[in-house]
Amino acid sequence: MSQASFFVRVPASSANLGPGFDALGMALSVHLEMGPVINGVIPAGAKMIDEYHPGHIAFRSYGGVGDVWVRSKIPMGRGLGFSGAARVAGVVAAHAQKHGVSNDALNAARKDLLHASTQLEGHPDNVAASLVGGVTASASGEVVRVPLALDPTILAWVPDTQTSTEKSRTALSSTLSLSDAVVNIGHTALLLGALSTGDVALLRIATQDRIHQDIRLANAPGSKAALDAALSTNAWCAWLSGSGPTVAVMCAKSDAKQIASQLPQSGDVLELTIDQHGAVII
Repeated sequence: MSQASFFVRVPASSANLGPGFDALGMALSVHLEMGPVINGVIPAGAKMIDEYHPGHIAFRSYGGVGDVWVRSKIPMGRGLGFSGAARVAGVVAAHAQKHGVSNDALNAARKDLLHASTQLEGHPDNVAASLVGGVTASASGEVVRVPLALDPTILAWVPDTQTSTEKSRTALSSTLSLSDAVVNIGHTALLLGALSTGDVALLRIATQDRIHQDIRLANAPGSKAALDAALSTNAWCAWLSGSGPTVAVMCAKSDAKQIASQLPQSGDVLELTIDQHGAVII
């Protein structure tokens, strides 16, 4: 295989998982692919991207040369980490172009790739999950995968409306009460424990948040209705995915279709799993 004949596959992500604001992320089984344009040939279903695309910017910033194509099934502007996945794909593609098509080399460089992706994205939660896979906790330039004792279905309720992450973040308060901070710290710790031990009974309280969800949901009544509908079923838990408007629902695989049927028809429902691989070079 020549150095140029490769592409990168990167999973979508759901950030925050409720209380883990800007720190927790979950990789999901819907993907974005990116590769170099070779002799003007673009794969079926792909498109060549311009210099303003976040993936192209990331590719160039990490030293990539030439044009690149993108093929993606990740909804844009819906809270499923499209820009984060594109930026991870860009830096990974540039790394592969310079250092060869090797997932071993990719794994060795993940910390540097995380730093580069985070600088471009502005926060690490989405890019860490897309880069590493699984459920991730990231802070201060470091990322760890959370051990999982669960193999759930993740239902993503995706409406037609879009949310600007930048605008959504400006609506949040720059200060936080001590009591709210303590609740979110405690719930984040509880969530990590529940995921690693498989204690599904803890997940509902562990995914409750006092920093961002209520503020964002106040401007997204459809998402609030979807979250309430999910929590009226026997789903384990649900949260606003990133800045929304997508709502993520975690449940047993055997209950997924029944729960999906109870969500508002104003959005599409994607039946997903947790992607365990992260970014890979193919």
